Amino acid sequence: MTFRNIGLCNILIVLVIAIIGPHPWYFMMLTVAQLIYLPLTLHLVMESDNGYIPRYLPYLAIPAFAAVIFLEITNDTAGDTIFAVIYFLFTLFIAGYGFSRFLHRGFIHLEEFLIDIGLIYIAIGGGWFVAYEANIDTGFSPMMTWLTGIHFHYSAFLLPVFTGLLGRLYKSALYRLAGIIVIVSPIIVALGITFSTSLELLSVIIYIIGIYGLVYISFKASINWLNRASYAALGVAIIFSLVYAFGNVTGLYTVTINFMLLFHGVTNSILFAAAGIIGWYAQLPFTRMQRLSFPVSRIRGKGVIGEAILADRTDHKTYKGLVDDMSVYEGDINTDTLSPDIIDFYENTNRYRLFAEVKWRAWFKPFAAVYRLISRYVRQVNLPFSSKKVEMSGNIFSVKDDADGRNEVRAWVRKINKETTFVALYSSHEELGRSYMNIALPLPYASMVGVLELTQYEEALQLSSTNKVNNSGIYLTFGKYLFRLPIEEQFYVKEVETGILRAQHNMWIFSLPFLKINYDIYHQDLVKHQ
Repeated sequence: MTFRNIGLCNILIVLVIAIIGPHPWYFMMLTVAQLIYLPLTLHLVMESDNGYIPRYLPYLAIPAFAAVIFLEITNDTAGDTIFAVIYFLFTLFIAGYGFSRFLHRGFIHLEEFLIDIGLIYIAIGGGWFVAYEANIDTGFSPMMTWLTGIHFHYSAFLLPVFTGLLGRLYKSALYRLAGIIVIVSPIIVALGITFSTSLELLSVIIYIIGIYGLVYISFKASINWLNRASYAALGVAIIFSLVYAFGNVTGLYTVTINFMLLFHGVTNSILFAAAGIIGWYAQLPFTRMQRLSFPVSRIRGKGVIGEAILADRTDHKTYKGLVDDMSVYEGDINTDTLSPDIIDFYENTNRYRLFAEVKWRAWFKPFAAVYRLISRYVRQVNLPFSSKKVEMSGNIFSVKDDADGRNEVRAWVRKINKETTFVALYSSHEELGRSYMNIALPLPYASMVGVLELTQYEEALQLSSTNKVNNSGIYLTFGKYLFRLPIEEQFYVKEVETGILRAQHNMWIFSLPFLKINYDIYHQDLVKHQ
């Protein structure tokens, strides 16, 4: 059983409902979305997914669609709420599938994230459907409650999925802007309708920017004319939404709700949705995303990390540095021209003293203050709130490979005033002919993993997670999930003079800088008074 077969069978059922159903004609716009567009679109999304959810979810669709059919062929009954809840539960399963897709990937591949968002938003549409059928007082008229349910079936479900499929074929800066607008606009529109007609008007203007960006992209991408017609139809329909929102602000109503139902509704439900689904069935692009496969530390903590995480996990090997031999990264660096002191620091880390200045960005300081309360208890990534220069002492311990799951693992435990700051587990791995530094920071029931690529600039060295092409990045792993975080980091290390290094560690979240740590690094044989 597949969603495609269910959707095709439902076409005949919808035709029967259109003939014998007791409800006004415009109710069919939501019914068509629920019984036809939803299963057919789910088939597009799950076509190449061999997991257990795509195998069994179609069976859960049967009672959900049966409930919708019953609601559409009967007048109001005492069981309407129960049947609506059955459909809502099905949309929650869909949202769960979307969230699971996201957790297997994280904040990479915007086109796949758009599909995930569409799958998640459909549950909101299911919730509004329940609100309408159960006569729940939402603060809106029953008609507006019903229209909101439609909004989350078309603009918040179909449009993100279609946009994600488009992104599998064509991505540009404009696509990224349009994609972000498609993600946030359904919520902004809903907030505008709820709280402010001015916000509603602004949200429609933002929507127009995104939609017309997609119309332009559709003519740049190699897609068929049906998909282009789908976006073009949406471009026409959104203009009338703008006129309607403008009327709500000014009181100059030139477009009525009845006109919106007839023109806007039919345009979306037939030209946009039907043309788009047929078009993508004729030209279904498969995902370019590949499952991440680099080695990940198996070590997880509980409530407190600190040095206790190493109990029964160390052995009697001795490591002097974070790396045994920097030539393992040869190809990305040249050990003949890289600063000898930088090489010595990584190969003989225990011989060096570190002094750090932690500088939180002003906008992030409120979050850093709250985070500090947690990190002092957990004893991991426990950075000071103050920017005062402090010594960060450190020791390196050998970790059992069978406990960690990677090779030649060593823990670098750093402390400030005897308080644990970092417990970082260092290893390396090779992928597609390139070696990466693979660093794990155990967390409660999880681990944060930094996959860093090395790049040499004259005698200086950069370690970075910012490359969007390969798998370098910052990840969170828990359970079976390996999830890329919206965090990036970059270390830049240079020699100041013999035996003295200076390093800068920059971090970003959602591309916004939030942390900088300046390190002064001295060989222990040098007499330096800080």
